Amino acid sequence: MEEEKNCASLVRSLSKAAMAVWAAVALLHIEDTQAKTPVTIELVFAVDTSMSIDGFEYQLLMKGIADAFRTPKIIALIGQQNGVAVALFQWSSEVNEQYMIPWALLTDPASVSTFADKVEGADRDPSRVFTGIGEAIEFGVRTIAENAFEGQQLKIDVSGDGRSNTGIPPSMPRQKANALGIVINGLPILTRTVSHSLTRPSRTYVDFYNLETYYRENVIQGPGAFVEIADDYDDYARAFLRKLLREITPLVSQDNAAPRALIQETHAWPPQDR
Repeated sequence: MEEEKNCASLVRSLSKAAMAVWAAVALLHIEDTQAKTPVTIELVFAVDTSMSIDGFEYQLLMKGIADAFRTPKIIALIGQQNGVAVALFQWSSEVNEQYMIPWALLTDPASVSTFADKVEGADRDPSRVFTGIGEAIEFGVRTIAENAFEGQQLKIDVSGDGRSNTGIPPSMPRQKANALGIVINGLPILTRTVSHSLTRPSRTYVDFYNLETYYRENVIQGPGAFVEIADDYDDYARAFLRKLLREITPLVSQDNAAPRALIQETHAWPPQDR
């Protein structure tokens, strides 16, 4: 009898301890959620730096992004929002966070200029391997889930010059993004060819890989998701600016965004899954 009493007492003590731990974790979760900075838009740029992109082309991409943010119209649009949180990472077969430009809150010309300077001066990840679009989307979803902002609109911006040929299929992280109200937009870079005639060479833009269709069917997703095409690397700056204008133009409402608590809970992945 005494042994049964001791056992029951131990069970009650363990139950109380478990409840105390659960309450502490719940409190920390609530405090963490409350500490998030509210913003209108969270937008992360996933830039392809795989082996198909050489050093000169990489500079064209980064300068194109930086110059777009320096455009007066972009600065004015950001000023109309209740904060725009942005980040940028490079990807090829995988993502190396060491070369990520961390999340920054853009509210005024000074903060926009600082971000643009970081983009233009960013070192390139020396690991130039294959094209893992699924890995890029997966990382994009995770960095939105784990950042310090509470956005009304959540967006991942994927740019690249080829189809996914390594890593997880894009369909898997796209499903996660869709469930969490994260929109994915795409900027495929088409292949340029030069044809020669008796008079002068002429440039033609050929979508050898049917990349526009591939991005529409396998990359973008979510309400209002779209594809903006760059005819080649020289055209990237124009295409990126046009896309950025669409992405940060104020919306009347955004009812499809998932609550931040749901995003955090869904993406509290165990270490082995990352």
